[in-house]
Amino acid sequence: MEERLPLLPQRMSRDGDGREKRCGRVRWWRDLAREAGKVGRVALPMAAVSVSQYAVQVASNMMVGHLPGVLPLSASAIATSLGTVSGFSLLIGMASGLETLCGQAYGAKQYDKLGLQTYRATVTLILVSIPISLLWVFIGKLLILIGQDPLISKAAGRYIIWLIPGLFAYAVSQPLTKFLQSQSLIIPMLWSSMATLLLHIPLCWLLVFKTSLGFIGASLAISLSYWLNLIMLAAYIRYSNSCKETRSPPTLEAFKGVGVFLRLALPSALMLCFEWWSFEVLILVSGLLPNPELQTSVLSICLTTISLMYTIPYGLGAAASTRVANELGGGNPEGARSAVRVVMCIAVMEAALVTSTLLASQHILGYAYSSDKEVVTYVNAMVPFVCVSVAADSLQGVLSGIARGCGWQHLGAYVNLGSFYLVGIPVALFLGFVLKMEGKGLWMGISCGSIVQFLLLAVITFFSNWQKMSETARERVFREELSDSDKEPWVSDGSDLL
Repeated sequence: MEERLPLLPQRMSRDGDGREKRCGRVRWWRDLAREAGKVGRVALPMAAVSVSQYAVQVASNMMVGHLPGVLPLSASAIATSLGTVSGFSLLIGMASGLETLCGQAYGAKQYDKLGLQTYRATVTLILVSIPISLLWVFIGKLLILIGQDPLISKAAGRYIIWLIPGLFAYAVSQPLTKFLQSQSLIIPMLWSSMATLLLHIPLCWLLVFKTSLGFIGASLAISLSYWLNLIMLAAYIRYSNSCKETRSPPTLEAFKGVGVFLRLALPSALMLCFEWWSFEVLILVSGLLPNPELQTSVLSICLTTISLMYTIPYGLGAAASTRVANELGGGNPEGARSAVRVVMCIAVMEAALVTSTLLASQHILGYAYSSDKEVVTYVNAMVPFVCVSVAADSLQGVLSGIARGCGWQHLGAYVNLGSFYLVGIPVALFLGFVLKMEGKGLWMGISCGSIVQFLLLAVITFFSNWQKMSETARERVFREELSDSDKEPWVSDGSDLL
């Protein structure tokens, strides 16, 4: 009898183990589905927000393109490119520091600090916009000094001056966007960006074609639209109950703690700008190739294509940043790790779907941009190389979002600097000019930079110590003021990696 006693517990244990395993699998799938739902609720609307905001400038350039002559389009294209490189990209990058600060504060339920950090960011970005606007005032003369066509330079200078009001609106709206994003309040941003786009199109048409402003009207329309978007976002934050706990009145503390924000804002800006600037360098260098009109046009089309495709991984990256920051701030490293796994799985599927679709449309893509047979043929030949860039961007865009959520933007800045300026651009110049591969060589080189960027970010993410990062995030949230002479313990020095 005594010998039989263990049999019943053993049999029950096997059944119990089976039930536990089945329950564990069910629970795992439920957790996965729940996390995918959280990511999707941020990623999909955020991608739509990105498309809507990108379409504002695209719509303006399309309007200008229908004016007589090539001067208006050339001037607006150069001014838009310079404005993005020297101003808007810098503001977007600096505001991304709030994805760490506000996201982790929200996860830690320190709701009052979201408003404080947002005021700090707003003050900082407004101050940064002042020297940028002064640069824009003289941009026409600077273009002439570096040997650009005087007529195009003067017209571009006039166009970018009317973008200055929009620059200051952008300096305020970007922190508000990150404030809402950190709380997963994406739908208000979606409605405001869509409303802005719908109002911008007729406004731009009126100013360009029905007033004496001409192509300058497109620039003014952009500035007015940015202010309209800002007003709608500010009104929502001021009067919505969703922001009741997180909005706060401005205080002098926002002016005192600008340095706290800059420690993450500057690396965030460099992380973004190093990548954007490398592609602009590629377009400029293409003008030195034989038949520069064709080379520049085709590479510009390729850049426009990947910029449009990047809106999806940008939304996924925003979702990754929000989820990771919230979980780390809330002291839940396993939740952050789970969010990373889910969003990377989605990114891989998205990359496969988008690149397959792009490759399938290889022989018709060129006709979407031009009716010139030579341009169309060249674009068709470039599509496979563009697919490589799109795939790498889809994955690194999400990894960059994870970096912002964790707070190691400085590592991301080093990665982008090395990937594009030590690998991408040198390889592009070697292939394009030494091996005479021209535009294909330039694009293959910058694609190598994108691949290296993805691999390095993936290695850093894989070897991250999530428990240590959670502790760092909690310390960042709860330790408000630190002496500038001391080494801040919440600024990662690489010890978060195993």
